[in-house]
Amino acid sequence: MKSLNIDLGERSYPVIIGENLMGSADFLLPYISGQSVLVVTNETVAPLYLPALREKLDPLFSCESLVLPDGEVYKTLDTIKLFYDKLLQHRFSRSSTIIALGGGVVGDMAGFAAATYQRGVNFIQIPTTLLSQVDSSVGGKTGVNHPLGKNMIGAFYQPKCVLIDTLTLTTLPKREFSAGMAEVIKYGLISEPDFFSWIEQSVDALLHLDSAALDYAIMHSCDTKARIVSLDERESGVRALLNLGHTFGHAIETSQGYGVILHGEAVAIGTVIAARLSNLLGWLTANDVERIVNLFRCLELPVSIPASMSIDAFFQHMAVDKKVLNGKLRLVLLKKIGEACIVSDVSQDAISTALEASYS
Repeated sequence: MKSLNIDLGERSYPVIIGENLMGSADFLLPYISGQSVLVVTNETVAPLYLPALREKLDPLFSCESLVLPDGEVYKTLDTIKLFYDKLLQHRFSRSSTIIALGGGVVGDMAGFAAATYQRGVNFIQIPTTLLSQVDSSVGGKTGVNHPLGKNMIGAFYQPKCVLIDTLTLTTLPKREFSAGMAEVIKYGLISEPDFFSWIEQSVDALLHLDSAALDYAIMHSCDTKARIVSLDERESGVRALLNLGHTFGHAIETSQGYGVILHGEAVAIGTVIAARLSNLLGWLTANDVERIVNLFRCLELPVSIPASMSIDAFFQHMAVDKKVLNGKLRLVLLKKIGEACIVSDVSQDAISTALEASYS
């Protein structure tokens, strides 16, 4: 077992990483408040892990479960109502605890419900996908999608603890694993060139779920995000660098329909677009663009824009992105592998050229 700390003063919390952590309630007990616990999961994860977790919690707490349908398409305000219904029906008080058991969709919604029920209740993350383990469970971003934009409704709300049981990755579909690797690659691209090189050298080990490689990838990713979030909790500065590929990626997800293209897949395509745009601006070399494209391909991630999505659709969706400030679109681009920057003065023509180059 390893642990690192998200340093946010009185809102600080640990990220605990290890194998078979759900086999004991001991790791959770210090972070559960009150006597009432709601475990939120989905219909895919529930049969795999909910009974064992309930077995540990039921003798100690008044425990309820909420099993949601699985998929990004259900990450809506309508689904959030199911949280409130369950919490109110069972008279959960402000001293209760919500535990998110699942991937990023479950974690984002459970966090948003925790932030808003009675103006805030205790919240614990148990992420079960690679993407949620290395990214969405850490940092306190919560929320739901709107038909016009991804994650446009939400709140910053930190959990009391993040418990990462790496054994859950053994039941993760291969496509979901690859999607999570897009976020791992992101950390290397924005600030860790040596980590990016390590990923290039470790593709086979990662795809074969080598435990040492996975532990290193998860720990290093969480450590990088922990440092960034500790410096900039509410994304007013350096934390925005974590959005590499996301502005383009969110546009793809919204245009194609939530869940058609997985979040990590859309981020991979968006990162390739950002890399090509960085090259057009004279920063990233053509060789480095090729390294990025090849690494995504080796990890079985898409690198081309869906043929059904027009360039006009990109600009329409990006116009309502959260990263638009004072009418200007802010993009995260790369000076080089390991050095990212935020720009808001890129011409529409340059963006269009990068998009056109990313259809094949």
